[in-house]
Amino acid sequence: MAGHSKWAQIKRTKAVVDAKRGAVFTRLAREITVAARSSADPAGNFQLRTAINKAKAARMPAANIERAIAKGSGHGQNGTCQLEAIRYEGYGPGGIAVLVEALTDNRNRTAAELRLTFNKHGGNLGESGCVAYLFEQRSEVHIRAQSAQSEGNFQEDALLENLIEIEADGYELIDEGALVYGPFKALEALQNGLKDHGWNIEGCEHCWRPLTTITQTDKETSEQCLQLLDALDELDDVNSISSNLDDMQ
Repeated sequence: MAGHSKWAQIKRTKAVVDAKRGAVFTRLAREITVAARSSADPAGNFQLRTAINKAKAARMPAANIERAIAKGSGHGQNGTCQLEAIRYEGYGPGGIAVLVEALTDNRNRTAAELRLTFNKHGGNLGESGCVAYLFEQRSEVHIRAQSAQSEGNFQEDALLENLIEIEADGYELIDEGALVYGPFKALEALQNGLKDHGWNIEGCEHCWRPLTTITQTDKETSEQCLQLLDALDELDDVNSISSNLDDMQ
C-alpha cells in the first residue's frame, strides 16, 4: 500500500505540474496569436518575435507556436482569432492596488469572472483608471554577465557606460545580472543596444511597476492579498497581474 500511495502522490504532483504548464502555454499562445495579427513574420514583427522567444524559453512545443501564429494571421482552421487585450483595475484587501491585463474573446465573461474573484477574496473590481496612476508602464530587459569568464563577477561599471549610450532610465542588480528598464516604447531599442554591447539577453517584456508599495503588517490581511492575486492568476483569460503589495516585488 505504501508503494501505491507513493505512486498516487507522484501522479497527483505530475498532474498539478502539467496543469500549470498547460496554463502557461495557453497564455503564451494567446500572446503569439495577438502579436501575429499585424504580421506572421517574426523578422519584421518585434512583438511576435518577443512572444515566440518567451514561448521557447518556457519550452513550448514548436507545433503549438506555429498553430498560434496561424490562428492570429487568419490561416488557422477557424480563421482570425477575435482575442482583444483589456486592462482591468481594482482593489484588494487592505487597499492594495491591482492591475490585471487580460486577453479575451468575451469581455462580459472575463469581467464577471474577475468581479467574482475580487469579491470572494475581500477586494472589489473598480472603474478604468482608478489605480493605473499608481503604476509606471515601462520596458524591462533582463541580462546576465557578458561572458562565461565574468559570470559571478558582474561588470557594473561597463553596464553603466552602456546605459548612457542606449538612453536607458536605470537598472537593478539581480543575482549575477541586472534588470535594465526604460520607456514603454523603447523595448526593442534597449534590447538591441544591450545586445550590441555584448550583453546576454535573458528576456524582455513590457510591464507595470508600482511607483510606491504597500506593506501589509497584518498577517491575515497579507495572506488574503496573496490569495486574491493567486486566484486572479488562475483565471484563464488573465495574462498578467501587477500589484503595489510589497510581497510582489
